[in-house]
Formats: sequence, structure tokens, C-alpha cells
Amino acid sequence: MIEFYGIPNCDTVKKARKWLEAHGVDYNFHDYKKEGADPKMLHDWAGAVGWEALLNKRGTTFRKLPDADKEGIDKDKAVALMAEHPSMIKRPVAIYDNGLLVGFDSDQWEAALA
Repeated sequence: MIEFYGIPNCDTVKKARKWLEAHGVDYNFHDYKKEGADPKMLHDWAGAVGWEALLNKRGTTFRKLPDADKEGIDKDKAVALMAEHPSMIKRPVAIYDNGLLVGFDSDQWEAALA
């Protein structure tokens, strides 16, 4: 069983969920919109994969931030932004026995979860 984090209406999350179901991988889904994102968990994830991989700078939520919020981002600031605005977390995030997957790449998921 993996822990799967995202936003239900995100197209990438939908693709990943279909992949999990097609491959018979059981998962618990955590909806950022309803449940939020725990800052300690985000800090741990950022330590594992780097905050740069976790923070979605291409999304509209990040782009709409004031310029001052976009400047001088480090791990602590990135975690604070993602905790306040979970839509800024790159989706999906999947936690499995041997690691953490950020974003959806079917080849990467196949290698990690098969």
C-alpha cells in the first residue's frame, strides 16, 4: 500500500491514479485541498528529493505570488509556501516502501512500484 498525495481534479493525478489501478497497486489518497499539507512532512520530502523538485513554479498559484515571495527561496521558504498553498506542490507525490516519487512518469513508476 502506498500513500498518494494530490488534488483530485489534477490531470496528472488522474493519470497516476489510473496507472495505479491498472497495475493493481493499492493506495491511500490524500487530498491537499481537503487535508492540507503538513509542514514537517513537506520538510522531510524536500530533504529527500530537494525542494526544487517539490515546488511547482510553473503553476498559476506560484506565478500569482508577489515578486517578494518568489525571491530568495530556500528550503524553509519553499516549505512554508507549499504548506500555505498546497497547490504549489508538484503532483502527485507517492510514498512507497523504498522511497518517494514526485510527479508522474510511467517508466519511473514502473521501475519503483512493479
